[in-house]
Amino acid sequence: MLVGEPGCGKTLMAKAMAGEADVPFFSISGADFVEMFVGVGASRVRDLFKSAKENSPCIIFLDEIDAVGRRRGTAYGGGGHDEREQTLNAILVEMDGFDTSDQVIVVAATNREDILDPALTRPGRFDRTVYVPLPDLKGRLEILKVHARKIKLSPDVDMTRLARGTPMFSGAELSAIINESAIIATMLNKDMVEMDDLEEARDKIRYGRSNKSRSIEEKERIATAYHEAGHALLQVVLEDTDPLHKVTIIPRGQAMGSTMSLPEKDRYGYGKRWLSATMRVMCGGRIAEEKHCGDISSGAAMDIEQVTRLARAMILEWGMSEKLGFVKYAALDRNEFGMGERPYSDETAHDIDDEDRRLATEP
Repeated sequence: MLVGEPGCGKTLMAKAMAGEADVPFFSISGADFVEMFVGVGASRVRDLFKSAKENSPCIIFLDEIDAVGRRRGTAYGGGGHDEREQTLNAILVEMDGFDTSDQVIVVAATNREDILDPALTRPGRFDRTVYVPLPDLKGRLEILKVHARKIKLSPDVDMTRLARGTPMFSGAELSAIINESAIIATMLNKDMVEMDDLEEARDKIRYGRSNKSRSIEEKERIATAYHEAGHALLQVVLEDTDPLHKVTIIPRGQAMGSTMSLPEKDRYGYGKRWLSATMRVMCGGRIAEEKHCGDISSGAAMDIEQVTRLARAMILEWGMSEKLGFVKYAALDRNEFGMGERPYSDETAHDIDDEDRRLATEP
């Protein structure tokens, strides 16, 4: 079972697997099994596995397996035996019918492992999970280089800088950046793609198209400028933040402006000093806006949401509060206790929820 975010290359990896193995490759999407007529999907499953056995050794690839492999009895209008459940049952039966001498490998891909039926992931079926993560800094750089071979780049293009500025981008999004930058350069009658085109393409893919023609009142524009300047100033002054990369008050998507950083490395964990500095930067926009205009606006809504989320996580999940200490206060999973029950009564649960809300509002 290949598991990962959309666009990370799960399907591409399965195709590469078949190419390296030099065997027949049977590929079908989970959505192809689902039809209006009951029984068609199950029939297609039987035909697919029959063809695979006749052409062994081979590989069967079931893309988007969650389309038919969802947990049974909890969906599809009443929990009856519908087309999806019959298709899933057919897949389970066919997989149990394989022998080691059949030489047929079944590979599936999904980005929703949490909703799959337990019978599908039990030992003997899809019991080996291969996680396909988002690319790291080195991976993003290599992916960008591969897709950039088909376009003409200006000498000022720095792919390493672009890779640093695209954390949490999937391979599909990186490919879209290259394609979009070529379109932007063509519309500007350029002979080659420049660094500005690549950065504009990155911002468009992640945040939406810039809207330079939007009519904005001058007072609101000035308030936005001071808001972003507050972010930028703290980003430069504080030691533990990421380097400042770009500040703009050109509207893009739902945002009136933005202040962007350029991470020096990928983060897989968050230090307390970095988190505190980041929250100070997020608060800087509201503070600058209030000091200059003598008023506050709804422009800091996203900043407030992000600061609140980080503060709650630091206190309730990561044990970073000096007063509360090394304790997880967030709601624990029922299965963590082995009994399928909460370790406290409903009244205590309400008290804890109230305490969580109180802590989230305190500095």
